[in-house]
Amino acid sequence: MGLTVAEVKTARPNSKNYKLSDGGGMYLLVQANGAKYWRLSYRFEGKQKTLAIGVYPDLSLKDARVQREIAKSQLADGIDPSALRKSSKITQVLESFNTFESIANEWFKKQSHTWVESHCKDVRRRLEANIYPSLGSLSISSIEPIDVLKSVQKIENRGSYDLAHRVLGVCGQVFRYAVSCGMCKSDPTRDLKGALTPHVKKNQNAVSQEEFPLLMKSIQNYEKIGDEQTKLALQLLALTFVRTGELIGATWEEFDIKNSLWRIPASRMKMKREHLIPLSPQALTILKRLKTISGDSEFVLVGRNHLKHISNNTLLYALYRLGYKSKMTGHGFRAVASTILNENEFRADVIERQLAHLEKNEVRAAYNRAEYIKERTIMMSWWANYLDEL
Repeated sequence: MGLTVAEVKTARPNSKNYKLSDGGGMYLLVQANGAKYWRLSYRFEGKQKTLAIGVYPDLSLKDARVQREIAKSQLADGIDPSALRKSSKITQVLESFNTFESIANEWFKKQSHTWVESHCKDVRRRLEANIYPSLGSLSISSIEPIDVLKSVQKIENRGSYDLAHRVLGVCGQVFRYAVSCGMCKSDPTRDLKGALTPHVKKNQNAVSQEEFPLLMKSIQNYEKIGDEQTKLALQLLALTFVRTGELIGATWEEFDIKNSLWRIPASRMKMKREHLIPLSPQALTILKRLKTISGDSEFVLVGRNHLKHISNNTLLYALYRLGYKSKMTGHGFRAVASTILNENEFRADVIERQLAHLEKNEVRAAYNRAEYIKERTIMMSWWANYLDEL
């Protein structure tokens, strides 16, 4: 006969540990200090073994018997219950380390060196603000599509449809990294295609070719409502049509005035590739004046603090003050330049290279870093003269 509930409850400690058998190899181990443990004695592959079932009273007599039968069933299937228990504990420990947040941080470290600083901050913020609170502590292998969907739908409910799609995209990259490392079996975001509200991507605002002359005349007269440095910055942006961030972060060491060349290092480029800008005489004239304004600062466009450059919004707000809010952005100069240069029959490859657009063929991209530089120099000189005529 097996033990009774009363026998288990009233078992008192002795000077030495002793056992109370419940049958089938299971017994209650009563220690001298009063602690009580359920144990199962069994043989596997000719060896005598003991399985720790649980602690009384956390595990009742009834539940201990259930665990005994489970162990016996495993033995009947040729499985060692102790080894299975050990492997399960190891899996639990590994899963505690392989949380979504820990894997995402690992992925971020591997990727971030290829990104510009602003993109790094955007990705980090999207994860920390929108995903980590709900999914961060979960084992990445346990996350289902519905878990991810619920998280991004919270963003959707705020009306931020574009952000929801971007966050979902970041999650997909993290999951695919985890799959490649053997930390989960599949990417749950692949089953969420079409689950979010579609977002219509808007192009950056830019004036038309017909409106462009009036804009350039307005910039020429900007000193009537603003400062000279901002006017010169807008003119230099129009002349070089680089990305706004590439201009405002420019340092004097990047400029080879003697050879009329601006060399933007890969660390500051969106695609992490060095970019060359042939400088027209008009651009060089503006740079000479900006050098006088910036003094001993390392930055071409110096902020109120000479140790820092102007803010990201300086040029955008200047366009607002000129009456171009919702009509023109700093990025818009790239669109206008591209349109006009294409219409004036400059080769598309030359224009795209000057815009620093990504070359899909990586071998060709590496080879083409400075390719077309002669044609680009001619084109940039033509463009500067075109702006003068406006």
